[in-house]
Amino acid sequence: MTATPLDLLAELIRRAKLAGADAADALAVRSLSLGASWRLGRPEDIERSEAEDLGLRVFVGRSQAFVSTTDRSDDALDEVVRRAVLMAKSTPEDPYCGLADGELLCASPPELDLVEEGEPAIEKLVERARACEEAALAVPGVTNSEGAGASWGRTDVALATSGGFAGAYSGSQNSVSVSVIAGEGTGMERDYDYASARHLADLESAAVVGKRAGERAVRRLGARKVASRKAPVVYDPRVAGGLLGHLAAAISGPAIARGTSFLKDRLGQQVFAPGIQVIDDPHRRRGLRSRPFDAEGVANRRQELVADGRLTTWLLDSASARQLGMRSTGHATRGAASPPSPAPTNLYLAAGQSTPEALIADIDQGLYVTELIGFGVNGVTGDYSRGAAGFWIEKGTLAYPVSEITIAGNLKDMFRHITPASDLVFRHGTDSPTVRIDAMTIAGT
Repeated sequence: MTATPLDLLAELIRRAKLAGADAADALAVRSLSLGASWRLGRPEDIERSEAEDLGLRVFVGRSQAFVSTTDRSDDALDEVVRRAVLMAKSTPEDPYCGLADGELLCASPPELDLVEEGEPAIEKLVERARACEEAALAVPGVTNSEGAGASWGRTDVALATSGGFAGAYSGSQNSVSVSVIAGEGTGMERDYDYASARHLADLESAAVVGKRAGERAVRRLGARKVASRKAPVVYDPRVAGGLLGHLAAAISGPAIARGTSFLKDRLGQQVFAPGIQVIDDPHRRRGLRSRPFDAEGVANRRQELVADGRLTTWLLDSASARQLGMRSTGHATRGAASPPSPAPTNLYLAAGQSTPEALIADIDQGLYVTELIGFGVNGVTGDYSRGAAGFWIEKGTLAYPVSEITIAGNLKDMFRHITPASDLVFRHGTDSPTVRIDAMTIAGT
């Protein structure tokens, strides 16, 4: 067997070309994870998993096929090659498939400090989960726990193409989470919190995460319904990122090429208010979704997807770029058993000027959302309807908890009326400050 993953991929590509492929690329992914859970004062589960996946994509003319395996033996590699080439020869042509254009390939991958060497002792993870739950249960009013967990993982990725690209990178991730219940009987409420970081030194302490989860659950006690009306809606940062997810889906190259996006005709136009910036940054140091190149080997970079409120680009891989007569934007993602498709990396809405308190100070009646339920979003029309819970705003302050509410609007209108607060914190792969949207429909009693 060959010495390194890149050597293995190079050999796989060599065999594919000898077997009749005109071009090929190959991906190797090795993942290792550890996890521990703790519930009501006792360890509940300890888990360890390891996986090694190998994927080959071959091109014969304008046809492509891909095959994956977990077996790296010599005979298995020959079988992967044989099947992939045979499938490509019998697959209908796709005029847009093919390797990434050579001039777009990454020549100098940046160092992003994504991996922390060394595997933690499982006892450390158990202790972290224990501390998280204990901090949550110590909050007055918390009466039960659904459990806490702590985990660690590492992923090693290697990619090679017959077009001359070869690159590899690794990433680690640490996390801690807890879910607890406050109150008793029919008045119980549940809430949660979690934190993730590439390096343990950047991870919020288990006690902080646990305490925050407990406090959130207690704050929800006594939730009421409210009367239906139109009013301003303010999104807490932990749910505001979902709005960016809807934007990313709407500007994905395949959706644009199919004509199934409510933003399909809006490139270069004003879709947010002036001053709004939405940024995708694959090179953020220690970012949870950072990567030095995309899944086709294309050089990626920080991009303003929305600049001063204007939509500047689609999210494109090579195939969707060719279909639209454009160039890849370096957003290809891929698993070992699937072809590339575009997706964002570290996506965020830039912070505004006002504090969250100032953002709601002039709201006489409105809703502060902390939880969204359901998936009532139409990507073709932009129609938006989600179940929600949170707090009712009266005269500029959070007055009392509310639940069993539906909020509705259209994303085209919602985007144009978003006002971001100044409290942006990078905690996830998609991040947003608190945002306010005026005149949404709130359906209650």
